[in-house]
Amino acid sequence: MQRAVALGTARLLPDVDRPRARLLTLDGTPQSYVDPDDPAHLEFEYARRLGHVVDTAAAPGLPLDVLHLGGGALALPRYVAATRPGSRQRVVEIDGPLLELIAEELPWQGPGVHVDAVVGDAREALAAAPDGSADLVLADVFGGSRVPAHLTTVEFVREAARVLRPGGLYAANLADGPPLDFARAQAATVRAVLPEVCLMAEPSVLRGRRFGNVVLVGSTRPLAAADLARRLAADPFPARVVDGDALERFTGAAAPVTDAAARPSPEPPEGAFTLS
Repeated sequence: MQRAVALGTARLLPDVDRPRARLLTLDGTPQSYVDPDDPAHLEFEYARRLGHVVDTAAAPGLPLDVLHLGGGALALPRYVAATRPGSRQRVVEIDGPLLELIAEELPWQGPGVHVDAVVGDAREALAAAPDGSADLVLADVFGGSRVPAHLTTVEFVREAARVLRPGGLYAANLADGPPLDFARAQAATVRAVLPEVCLMAEPSVLRGRRFGNVVLVGSTRPLAAADLARRLAADPFPARVVDGDALERFTGAAAPVTDAAARPSPEPPEGAFTLS
């Protein structure tokens, strides 16, 4: 299945190991993987890390109110619906034709699933969200293979913090490579707004050996860093949690990013995320 959408050419590719599963790519860059027969399955490692954030956000099975910035094929909303039945979720996806394609080919609605997917800009939707209306704000927004500049700033994180209930969690999927200047600045940016912050990434990414995903988590309450570390260690591609003094050292002298100085995340090296 291939279709022109607002941001490029979307393809839904089958998986020989899972009969109804599909990989969504946009101009060759993998965006989402979903298996309608197993909505709790998260194929991508960064998605598993965001799933761990969901798992540690509250007691197991407790419904949550979640605002998803970025939709793709709605892998994370499906995961939340499967693992926390009764959760109320709103998904904001800027690419309307892509959302239509997913609704046609990989519909997400079902009994007890409360997912409202709308077309819009992530920051504008965040600004319009009511105060204290979400337990989780999950940002996974890429324009192609880069995080848009207006979603990388102190002002943006302040809006996320406003929307969160006390003790709620903000999590963002980012991408960076050596020398990790973008990731360091993003850690400083989240820490400028939320007092409790941790970072999750594979050791090879943290050591600056390759380009890859970095997940940042922030809250007003202490994070479940030890629980997250155990879950990450058991993943097929184990990752590390960086928090406390280690995060202080990682961030170093990096300054928080403001709207006036914002830049998108760095361009990945050729072949970093694209399919051959």
